[in-house]
Amino acid sequence: QVHVVESGGGLVQAGGPLRLSCAASGSICRINDAGWYRQAPGKQRELVATITRGGRTNSVDSVKGRFTISRDNAKNTVDLQMNSLNSEDTGVYYCNAFVREYSYWGQGTQVTVSS
Repeated sequence: QVHVVESGGGLVQAGGPLRLSCAASGSICRINDAGWYRQAPGKQRELVATITRGGRTNSVDSVKGRFTISRDNAKNTVDLQMNSLNSEDTGVYYCNAFVREYSYWGQGTQVTVSS
């Protein structure tokens, strides 16, 4: 059984930063590829950024230059550094981690940006 847990969400003022972290635990839990997704109220879940085991990253245009996805393979974590946050970044942020060939989702962490 693999458990994926997100942390670091909260309330932040517009223009401020926030850092999210994703960790996996279990008997076999090494994170291979991973991604961060978000779901705003009343909208579908959307991809934010991805990172491969080797560290190759990709992100959607709306967060380029503001969000940075990174990983620490020794700690088995994947982080999302978010800067210059605005109200459109409000939502529940989910981590999706591939362990072996299986995909696991966390429960999500709420990010609320106040203007």
